Amino acid sequence: MRSWCRPVWWSGGVWRTAGDKEPRGNGVMARVWTARRVNVNMVVGPQPLNEEDTMDHTKPNTWDAGFSALVEQTRATVCALHAELPRWGLVVWTAGNVSQRVPGPAADGSADLLVIKPSGVSYDDLTPESMVVCDLDGRLVLGEGAPSSDTAAHAYVYSHMPRIGGVVHTHSTYATAWAARGEEIPCVLTMMGDEFGGPVPVGPFALIGDDSIGRGIVETLSDSRSPAVLMRNHGPFAIGRDARAAVKAAVMVEEVAKTVHIARQLGDPVPIDADLIDSLYARYQNVYGQH
Repeated sequence: MRSWCRPVWWSGGVWRTAGDKEPRGNGVMARVWTARRVNVNMVVGPQPLNEEDTMDHTKPNTWDAGFSALVEQTRATVCALHAELPRWGLVVWTAGNVSQRVPGPAADGSADLLVIKPSGVSYDDLTPESMVVCDLDGRLVLGEGAPSSDTAAHAYVYSHMPRIGGVVHTHSTYATAWAARGEEIPCVLTMMGDEFGGPVPVGPFALIGDDSIGRGIVETLSDSRSPAVLMRNHGPFAIGRDARAAVKAAVMVEEVAKTVHIARQLGDPVPIDADLIDSLYARYQNVYGQH
């Protein structure tokens, strides 16, 4: 099932869809994701441009009903997807996080927000209301408690990779072991050709707390088809068109990390030729599944 519905917005007196020139005026598109994986496009018509009526994405008391609903739906989605991390054995204790972009009223993405879990809170205690909302500078906009310590990294990714709608970080055992070795996972499985389009790359060592990790993610993945990177001595980060796609990539990177590790215990894995990897990737991305 595809994770995106076709975006629609009002601009210049006509309805526009994906593929049209992006509006630069006051056309606003809002996308709503639900925790049941159903995507609803909610169209907000031309907004008043009077200074007193202008919505400030960093001030919840100025949000219109449509944007408020979008934020709340995203909080519910992100909360539900956090439950997938312990379910798939990707985290222990309070480690790891999932975030999703909230498209804001500015066509250039400068007013986008992100939803992420609060720092140090048990997965069993997470609720939609406990999810925190931040701007793309990592500043708290809505919610109680400090945001995840990886918020700056997520925010940097959203600011510099406009097509990315979800980011996930885990400390899954096998993928983190590859990160500790500073070694990319070679593409020796058709599953890797399908999902990653090649090896899973290694990103640079970076300290936690500022945007250094985000910079490493963007630098490493900007020229890669892989939706996951192994940050050296840290662990995997995964990206996707939305948070669900990023969670899938996090699950898959742990699976291939484990399988290739076991294969190496038995001998030397056989690499897949680059042209075959291209064919695998093209088929999986464009033909496989429901479109």
